[in-house]
Amino acid sequence: MPYDATLVGQTTQPIRHEVDARWIMAHAAGLNDFNPAYLHTDRAKVVAHPLFPVCLEWPSVLGSRRLPGCDALTPEEAARSVHAAHDLHILRPIAAGETLTTQATVTGLEAIKPGVALTTRLDTCGADGELVARTWQLGIARGVALNGAERACETPPPQPSLSSPWRQPQRFPIPVAVNAAHVYTECARIWNPIHTDRRVALEAGLPDIILHGTATLALAVSKLVDEFLDARPNRVRRIGGRFRAMVLMPSTLVLEVRGQSADTLFFQVLTANGEPAVSQGFLSHGGA
Repeated sequence: MPYDATLVGQTTQPIRHEVDARWIMAHAAGLNDFNPAYLHTDRAKVVAHPLFPVCLEWPSVLGSRRLPGCDALTPEEAARSVHAAHDLHILRPIAAGETLTTQATVTGLEAIKPGVALTTRLDTCGADGELVARTWQLGIARGVALNGAERACETPPPQPSLSSPWRQPQRFPIPVAVNAAHVYTECARIWNPIHTDRRVALEAGLPDIILHGTATLALAVSKLVDEFLDARPNRVRRIGGRFRAMVLMPSTLVLEVRGQSADTLFFQVLTANGEPAVSQGFLSHGGA
């Protein structure tokens, strides 16, 4: 069934989340990231990994698929949808003990060769309504048509670009265990069966279960925070990139840092075959 252009501009109902230390610690541990900021409850209130907002956004992403104009998709069509790009803006770190709400707004639909490109804005707010995190997410529904003219009600902000790449990029290996997708699924509370159920993955046209794009990006962010930001995750302000090649397990990824501006690191994540799993990656930061 096709997407309907009337979907653009629609917003899901806000979903409430109680963010406790257990969830924050599990998410970090599921990434093999043992930064004390995420784990040491005996010293201070733990804060979440910079990519933790994706955990809060996932239910709203699912909710957006039930909005009028999208609700006619079959389960098979929904299973073929892929997360193509991510641009997360962090207004402040998320800490244990917070009550947050997240909702999704569909901001654009475009007919492309593989199917339909769908842009969604995901807003996470604090108890008093202040914006805590905002993500612009691009999804591609493969093999699905668009009913009506292409529409956009809002334009995502421009992304930083690298003007002078380093002649010799810095490279860091990132091992991915055979059970990485199962662990991340449970620790992040992001359940999509193509990442853990081999039958579903094969039926969706994949060679096997694959690692979540957000897990791949989070592993890169962990390494960037440790190597370039003095292990201080509270410095991260914005994270983005495009998801490309599949990550199979077990494998070893390579984080390739290609350059740096005054406040932004530019990178890509390569698979064991040298293909970009994450391309056009960037991490903007503040503070000394």
